[in-house]
Amino acid sequence: MDRYSVSRTKRSLFYLMMAFLIVGFIIAECILPSERSQSVSDNNITYEGSFTWEKSDGEREAIEVPGRYDVKPGDTMVITTVLPDDFNASVMAIRASLQTVRFYVDGSLRAEYDTKDTRPFGKDSASRYVFCNMSEDDAGKELRIELTSHASNYSGVVNTVYCGEKSDIWTNIFHNSSRETIIAFFIFFAAVVSVMFSIALSIVYKTHFDMEYVGWCMLLGAIWMLGESKLRQMLVPNASVLAAMCFVVILISPIAVSIYIDSIQGGRYTRVYTCIEALAAVNFIVCTALQLFGVCDYIETLPAGQGMLAVCCAVVITTFIIDIIKHRTLGYRPEMVAMIIALVLVLIEAASVYFVVTMSGFFIGTGLIVILFVNIIVTIKRISEIEYKRQKEESDRLRNQTERVSLQMMKTLAATIEAKDDYMRGHSYRVAEYSALIAKQLGWSEHEVENLRNAAYLHDIGKIGVPDTILNKPTRLTDEEFAAIKSHTVMGADILKDITLLDHLVDIARNHHERYDGKGYPDGLVGEEIPLSARIVCVADSYDAMKSRRIYRNALPDEEIRRELLDNCGTQFDPQISRMFVDMLDNGMVVIDEDNPAAQGYRDNAAIESVADKFISEVMKTMSSQEKADSVDYLTGLYMRSRGQQVIAALMQDNDGCLAFIDMDNLKKVNDVHGHKAGDRALKLIGNLLAKETENETFAACRLGGDEFLIFMPYSDRASVESVIKRIFEGFESAREADCEIKEAALSAGLCMTTKGAMFESDYTKADKALYYVKQNCKGSYFFYEQLLADNKENTNLSADLRNVAKLLKESGSYTGALDLNYREFARIYEFMNNIGDRHKHNCYLVMVTMNTLPEQLADIEEIEKALDCMEQSIRSKIRKVDVCTRYSSMQYLIILFEPQENQIPNVMERIFMHYYELCDREDFKPQYEYIKMTEAK
Repeated sequence: MDRYSVSRTKRSLFYLMMAFLIVGFIIAECILPSERSQSVSDNNITYEGSFTWEKSDGEREAIEVPGRYDVKPGDTMVITTVLPDDFNASVMAIRASLQTVRFYVDGSLRAEYDTKDTRPFGKDSASRYVFCNMSEDDAGKELRIELTSHASNYSGVVNTVYCGEKSDIWTNIFHNSSRETIIAFFIFFAAVVSVMFSIALSIVYKTHFDMEYVGWCMLLGAIWMLGESKLRQMLVPNASVLAAMCFVVILISPIAVSIYIDSIQGGRYTRVYTCIEALAAVNFIVCTALQLFGVCDYIETLPAGQGMLAVCCAVVITTFIIDIIKHRTLGYRPEMVAMIIALVLVLIEAASVYFVVTMSGFFIGTGLIVILFVNIIVTIKRISEIEYKRQKEESDRLRNQTERVSLQMMKTLAATIEAKDDYMRGHSYRVAEYSALIAKQLGWSEHEVENLRNAAYLHDIGKIGVPDTILNKPTRLTDEEFAAIKSHTVMGADILKDITLLDHLVDIARNHHERYDGKGYPDGLVGEEIPLSARIVCVADSYDAMKSRRIYRNALPDEEIRRELLDNCGTQFDPQISRMFVDMLDNGMVVIDEDNPAAQGYRDNAAIESVADKFISEVMKTMSSQEKADSVDYLTGLYMRSRGQQVIAALMQDNDGCLAFIDMDNLKKVNDVHGHKAGDRALKLIGNLLAKETENETFAACRLGGDEFLIFMPYSDRASVESVIKRIFEGFESAREADCEIKEAALSAGLCMTTKGAMFESDYTKADKALYYVKQNCKGSYFFYEQLLADNKENTNLSADLRNVAKLLKESGSYTGALDLNYREFARIYEFMNNIGDRHKHNCYLVMVTMNTLPEQLADIEEIEKALDCMEQSIRSKIRKVDVCTRYSSMQYLIILFEPQENQIPNVMERIFMHYYELCDREDFKPQYEYIKMTEAK
């Protein structure tokens, strides 16, 4: 919530009112007559009688009072006067200037001022007002005043003699001297507050403020002013101590001034000021020692202190001039101007002691107030800058902390995602370490190496946005899938673009797949257009990829890796980096600690790592549970196609065994005759049979889609494999006989024996060929691919195709599109018709119909099957008898249109889709089509 603020109009009116009051007060005091009593004026309390100086040789001389006369230091000056007959004053008073004073009335000692028993040191009494009690009875008597001073400056000084009421005399003194005293008290308290406030600020902000030194200078000035005040005997019980402090201030002020000026000048002249401080300290010690031992009073050694102060001022002015010439005053220009003014005023005050008897300290006070005012402004500005800097640092700290947390989350997430795949686990860590080794060899600093290491760890972070089905696909990628893989560089750069904590982060994520010859992605950069950091990571990434096992191959031998690195110098890799890396391999320099704990947390603050890991752990639990749910077919309880192929491919890398491709025959007929619930029971049955066999962790099975299944059995002998297959077939046969609705269903299987480390895609294709042979020749049984090779049956497809087509044509009857063909049979017919088209110049078109699910919809399998049935009926009713169609996948149909006019194809498809929407009342699916001329497909 924002703090309430008084309106600007109200504030302006208030300020105007206060200004009017202040200005009015000042004007009234200046123009209106004084209301003070005339009885306390100087004329009313000043003694008007004449004085005679009685010299030591007996000579008498009439003198003017006040005045200064030639008296040797230590001699007593005696002045006398005869009080008038009408004298009725209660007191007489005189100001002693470092003098001992005695009052005698008719030869009788009436009052004495001598501090020999109370002053701490020195020969003279401190200056003060000395009062002598009188009465009207003293009229006509002789008044004798004796003045004694050991100071040459004050010996022979006679100040004004006052008579009257004591209160009136003090009133007059206060009237004449109170202004300077009040200023001195103000400066004193301002100095104390400044010092305390500066110390408090130093504690809070952990830095020193120049105002502290200003405060000490002000404190010394305030002491000087209070010591010189005519009211000092009323301020403290022992005025002698306060008077002595005036001289001490003169002696040590060069130290305070030097420290302050050195501070505001940033230490540029520290040596010079240190010398001044040392000399001033020595001068103070010597003068104090002379005072303590009674050799010389402070007043006598004062010129040395004043000379030291003058030297200090001269040095300060000189440094100011040097900085002005060299344009170095920008950082302290206000303080410099204020200090120059104050120094001039201090010098005036110090020099005035030789020309007047007493000093008020007015000049020092004025100078100190100027310095205080300027330093308040400068300190406020400094605090504002510190606060801004502190807030900026805090903002940067929070941003950096947020980025570190984000960075750690990304690292942990990257490591966790890698952990799902045994073949990628630790890849990012190893690439980061290899990159760091290369950077060290290139002569990078430790800081640069560490930055590169952390940035390289996240080089593949963009793969978070690539589906696992593509990342972990054991078979060859399609063009679309490879494009999705390539997009991880752009996605990674986009994820990391706002993290400024590390250098090279975005460059590495985006460009580590660029090639030196310009044929890389995503930007096609050439040579040194590719950032150096990305070129380093490119070599490290490729090396680890070749060095590691993958789901589709084993790790490459060291010699082959070395050959690849050298063969691709200047094409894929930076030639300098790749050759240097090969040299590092040859010299055994590419060694990392793969068990290093840094691979798990990776060199970040422990608290941040803990928070990040906890967060990622929760995220990954959710992702893992979701992934588990998404990777299992809910109907059969088996893995779905993508996950199942990954698991089976991984088992094939570590075990000999057999890959079995199982197909359920006549599932469509069961669905058509008895409904989908009967078909689902058949699918569940085979799912249960396969799940029972895969209780052993080295077995794996999955549903490929529709009525097709895949199972891996870790047996290297055919007898064990056949026993498992027979057990599955017999179990299915037994359950089928007990359920009349699924009696039409049967199993066919193609098998391929595999060896440890075999390529999944190759053996998968072989098992599929064996299944195809079974479907063409002996449905309801199984066959080994190895038997096909032994019996030389693999290349008998043409006659089988012809027989199949002939059989289909013969049995078609009222044929309206070969919707009963499975994909393999359709493929044969496609090839057959294509050959006819080539020979007789017929134009045939292949059309693919795809049932797309709307993004916001989530349909179950029954809804999917219903929609597909509607599409099947629509196609059956709208295509010609010469056209052929089949279900290509779980969501697609293929149609061969024989010699249509190309411009009529959209009309045909529109009729099919319109009929589909009439049959299907749901809008969960959006059918789309594409077509191509069959001769162009070659």
